[in-house]
Parts: sequence; C-alpha cells; structure tokens
Amino acid sequence: MDHGRNCAGGRRAAGHRWPLIATPAADLAVVGLGPAGRALAHRAAAAGLRTVGVDPRPDRPWAPTYAAWVDELPSWLSPGVLRTRVAQPRVWATQPRTLDREYGVLDNPALHRTLDLSAVQTVTGTAAALGRGVVTLRDGTEIRAARVIDARGLRADPALAEQTAYGVVLPSAVAAPAMGGAECWFMDWRRDNGTSPGDPPSFLYAVPLGGDSVLLEETCLVGRPGLPLDTLRRRLDVRLRNRGVEVAADADFNVERVRFPVEAPRLRTAVMTFGARAGLIHPGTGYSVAASLRAVDDVVTALTVGADPAKALWPYPTRAVRSLREIGLRALLHLNPAFTAEFFDRFFALPTHRQRAYLSGREHPAATAATMWELFRTAPMPIRRTLAAASVRRS
Repeated sequence: MDHGRNCAGGRRAAGHRWPLIATPAADLAVVGLGPAGRALAHRAAAAGLRTVGVDPRPDRPWAPTYAAWVDELPSWLSPGVLRTRVAQPRVWATQPRTLDREYGVLDNPALHRTLDLSAVQTVTGTAAALGRGVVTLRDGTEIRAARVIDARGLRADPALAEQTAYGVVLPSAVAAPAMGGAECWFMDWRRDNGTSPGDPPSFLYAVPLGGDSVLLEETCLVGRPGLPLDTLRRRLDVRLRNRGVEVAADADFNVERVRFPVEAPRLRTAVMTFGARAGLIHPGTGYSVAASLRAVDDVVTALTVGADPAKALWPYPTRAVRSLREIGLRALLHLNPAFTAEFFDRFFALPTHRQRAYLSGREHPAATAATMWELFRTAPMPIRRTLAAASVRRS
C-alpha cells in the first residue's frame, strides 16, 4: 500500500563544500528526499526559496507501491503521475461492496521526475545532527539554513503501531482467479487465507500496476507489533492456492515486503518535521504520501511570508482530526478479531462522503467525528464497546 519511508545516510557529494559561517547559506534545508521531502524541496525552490536537500542517495528510485484516492492529490500535480486508475474499487468484509471513489497507484519514476530538484542544491550525506539553522553531516560538514526541516520518515519502533504486508507481483492472467472478476480489491477480508475467527486478521490488497501486472498483497492493517512477514507469506500462499492461482515453481516475479509505523511519536525536537515523521501518516490506514503532497504548499507559503511553518502544518482543526483518528487506531488495535470483518462492513456501508471524511483530508474535525458517530450508531454492541473504550484509552 501506501509506504513512505526515507532516511539520511551516506557520503558528502564531491564539490559540495559548505562554509562554516554564522549567516544562513540557504532559506531552507530539507533532510530526507523521499516523496514527502522531495516534494517539499521541489515546491520551496519553485516558490523562490534557496533550498538545500540532504539525503544519502538523492536520486535513488522508490521501490514501494504508493497509492492514493485520486481526489486526495493536489491540483498542482499532473495526472500523469498515476500509473493506474480504478474508478470503482471493491471491498469484501462480510459481503462484497463497490466503492464510488476513484483509486490510483502512483508511477514512482513519473512522480520522481515531476518533483524535479534542478533548482535545489542537493547534498549526498548522512545527517548526524539537526539543529536550529544547521545540519551537521557525519563527516563534520555543516550546512546552514534559516530553517531546517526533517523529512526522513519513520523507522520501526516496538512502541509504535505498525503495518506489515507481504506481496507478489504477477501477470494479470495468472492473478485473475484471485481477483474474481474485480479490477481492484482495496480490502478483501475473506478467511480463505487459512485463518480462524480468533486469529489476528489480515486482508488481501490486490491492485493493477499497469503493464499487465497485478500486486497481490496479504496485509496486516495495524498491530503492535504487526504480523510477521513469514506469517503473511504463508497466508498469501494459502489464499492464492485456495483461489486457484497457479504460480510455476521457476516463475520469476517481484516480491514486496512492507513494515512501517502508522503513528509518529510526539517528541519535542529542535527542528520541524514533515511527512510521516511529522504524523501526516493516517494512523488507521498507513497512507501518508497524498497527505504530504497536499500539505507541502501550506508549509511553503508560511516560509515565504515569514510565518511559522509548524503552525501552518498543524492548525487546531488538523490536530483535532489527528486525535480523532488516533481513537480509531486504538479501536482497531483492541478490536476482537472475530468482529473485524463486521467492523469494516459497517464502515463501507456508510455514504461515500462519510468514508472520505475519515479516510482523507485533515481540515474538518466535525465531519470526521460525524463519521465516527455514524459508525458507532450502526455497529453491533461488541464493536460499540470497543469504540467507546478507545475514546478514553490512552494506548
């Protein structure tokens, strides 16, 4: 699914020598050039800010599969960054449902090219320390800027809830029996993966990637910790076998292994954070790329007018939405596995605008709360008890 992770580590690029001076050498230094950091550096430079980007491999290709609801993507981003689009993805919880909302898989090379850094001074290096106005690399080089923003993503942490997944990319014809005539399964919770009602749940995420290929991925939505990848691999094997998917023993196919936190620790740091590291990851789904792309211009605008970019990123409404979704995460973590499919069946039975209010956007706490209330009102009593407990539980 959607996996945003990037970190700084490596060597300083030849020819980049930064003087140790008291005055800023740049307006902005962005540390970490994954999708979130690269978008921030790209848009800042386009706005006329003297921008430095720091990363161990600034031009590395992005391997994870990034996806988004199409209506989440910002207007400045070309539709050409999508490699596939599905008008009506499907879900199967206790029954099949069709979602009336377009879903897309991002074309990583196209997104990389779109977020052009030709106007950004890029530095290949490991950030050893970040402070107000300075980035210190492992080799001792100091990069000075009026503002430093940390966009290095999140690393696995036993204290943080996480998403795990194991997937294979197969030719469409080979994957067809698993799809059952559907173009895309956003979530398929059927238990033909060898599990029983009391087992920690996982679902099939199945999306077309273009070029006559399909990603079939067994996914643990959230866990603390998430299900081990070996467990997910075995479940996927069972599921595909039960659906008649036959993969030749000598077949050559790509494998995707996923593990990343779905929540960010709220730590006081010397510098501002951005992207998943800042908590822009949705705690109930793991999606962060689209939210980061949408939030970029709020930060850039604040920087260009001399306002506080952290306040621009996290005004009260967005903080309220995040708190509400953290309640949803606690509910998922404590939900009885036997009721997982029922929970998602009730959620996806809600009107599309209610689903969207919870799954996307950060600006409307009232709409997010209304969705949560509607789900509570229509859910059976065991699920209601979990939802009520989550609203007062702290972990």
